[in-house]
Amino acid sequence: MNLGEDDSAKGPERVTVGERPRPRVDLRAVFGLEAGAWAWTTAVQATVAMTVSFALAALAFGPQVGTLAALGSMTVLYEKKTPYSYRAAALALVGLGFVTAVAVNSLAASFSPWAAVVSIGLTAGLATWVCAAWRVDKPGTMFFVLVASISTIAPGGLADVPLHALVAATGAAVGWAVSMSGAPVRARHPEYRAVAGAYRALATLLRAVGSPELDHAQHRASVAVAEAWRIVLLGQTRGYRTTAEAARLRALLRWVSDIHLAATQVCMARPTALPEEAAEFADRMALAVAEPDRAPDPDSLDELRRGMRPRSLEARLYNLLSRASQSAHRSAQDDGEEDDKRSADLHDDRYPALWGSLRSSLSADSLIRPTALRMWLTVTLAGAFGLWLGLEHYYWVALTTTAVLQGGNVVLTLNRSVQRSLGTLLGVLVGVALLTTDLPLAAVIVLAGLFQGGTQLVVGRNFFYASVLLTPMALLLSYTANPYPAAELAGSRIIDTLVGAAFGMAGSLLLWRRASATRLPQAIAGVLERTRQCMMAVLDQDVELTEERRYRLRRDMRAALVSLRGVYESAIGDVPRAASTRPLWPVVVATQRIGYLALAALSQDRSPDPAGTITLQRVDLAFHELILAMEERRTPRLGALPRLPAYPRINMELRALANSMTSAVAQDERSAQQEAERRAQRERRRAQKDVDADL
Repeated sequence: MNLGEDDSAKGPERVTVGERPRPRVDLRAVFGLEAGAWAWTTAVQATVAMTVSFALAALAFGPQVGTLAALGSMTVLYEKKTPYSYRAAALALVGLGFVTAVAVNSLAASFSPWAAVVSIGLTAGLATWVCAAWRVDKPGTMFFVLVASISTIAPGGLADVPLHALVAATGAAVGWAVSMSGAPVRARHPEYRAVAGAYRALATLLRAVGSPELDHAQHRASVAVAEAWRIVLLGQTRGYRTTAEAARLRALLRWVSDIHLAATQVCMARPTALPEEAAEFADRMALAVAEPDRAPDPDSLDELRRGMRPRSLEARLYNLLSRASQSAHRSAQDDGEEDDKRSADLHDDRYPALWGSLRSSLSADSLIRPTALRMWLTVTLAGAFGLWLGLEHYYWVALTTTAVLQGGNVVLTLNRSVQRSLGTLLGVLVGVALLTTDLPLAAVIVLAGLFQGGTQLVVGRNFFYASVLLTPMALLLSYTANPYPAAELAGSRIIDTLVGAAFGMAGSLLLWRRASATRLPQAIAGVLERTRQCMMAVLDQDVELTEERRYRLRRDMRAALVSLRGVYESAIGDVPRAASTRPLWPVVVATQRIGYLALAALSQDRSPDPAGTITLQRVDLAFHELILAMEERRTPRLGALPRLPAYPRINMELRALANSMTSAVAQDERSAQQEAERRAQRERRRAQKDVDADL
């Protein structure tokens, strides 16, 4: 099959590169709502977990120590998308982390405030490292540091540390129970939701064909498919994976993966939009994942396929959609033989290698190591500075610094700094107004739960509004744990927030700011190396391409593509030095397109025309030259590419990649020359001033 053939009489035309990501600091970034849904389920669970745990612990141990249970209940905020079988173990580890943070920081506070500062900073660094290495979803580090901070002001001394840990464990158990409450009713809801999300992202991609948003929609669809693979894999428990329900879900997952790659081929070969019926069909497939009766009629695509050549790209896309619909029509109890291959066990381990993930996160190519070190050093220095200044609530400085640094790059950190500062100012007004009314304990418990739920409802859409709601909740818990005059508490909270935001910005600007930009060429080279491996496996007829190897090549290739885009988006926000990464956007796009075409080639049977030894060597040399040129930041010396009749668009994207790399190197050379000229002019002006002074 010709994966890049164009139906027109003209030569193949390359799809226009979309506009690069442009992180900005403006009013819309600070106050505008990001796209997405409101997190109602998480908000309700957070409210219930905090209210119940706070009330139980306050009755059993007293309100001051009971705040630790309210903090421990924040385990409910983690692992919201993973299958319940995996979530049970993961939340237990999160709860253990909370209990450890409470015990260690409560122990440190019993010795001295300086020990508490060091302990909070260490908690921030370790939580950042482990959460990133183990792919713990948001809120990540934030609530580990909040738990650590409040535990330093819990009443008692060294002898009360076991009690503090016990209370935190009680809250963590309540959070675990609330998060797992859906298991008896909707045991497989996370897996169905992930696969349905992949079909919805596919529908968005089909609507983006022929539009400037194509490359961005392609990336989002790839992320959704990769996430669906991860979630379904985690849910393959021993008693479930042999059932018809599991087989149907695996079949639908494999179909959406293949359809996504077929859509990739169409995207790169078609400069005009697809009929809306194709995207609507994918939308209906998303509904059919959990409800077979809502599956669309496969014959409804016949009108779109009419008049097409059977082996054209669009015809293959519609055929795959139609066959996926046939699989969706099967109920969970049906045993179908046609999907045996697609419903077979996934060629992967269910659980990730946790220790291996920790080790790989410490490698020189990983962004996790500098991110964790930046968090550890900045939070520690911020807390130490607050304590040196005599700020009684120095732990709030550390907490604000943590929240600001979670932005990632400089632009996002600046946005979060502004959002955190303004949101805290407004939240303090609300919190002080409540504290001055001398609320009863029952009202404090209910309000803390409501503010926690409100925070989780809006935090995914805008951090400013979340800060407005989070601040009163933190004030209520802090005041309950350690009563303090409300007016002084408010003034201290504002000062601590401003100092913490300043330290967060300083840490983002001064510590490993160019970590992403430095690793971007290596990320591009890594994707090209993965692509080379995939293409050699496809082209070399003498190498056996088993289903297991095909799966692993596709898995690693997709992970590398998703990671590349993440590294670029992080690097482009590291101003003011981001100018050196902007010219690499066409390089990133061409690299991603080549990778997606290689994935598409892996999803098909091998070409009936075997590639000769000379062709294989020339393909291999072409990829090696591009990889070396990227690593050395030089113009690639790419000769004539071998003719690949079955994959003509790969050649097109290879040439586009070489041209983009040449343009990027030229811009770097011009920038370096201009910088050298400016430096020479400054030296001449300085020398002239010295001469004038002597005269």
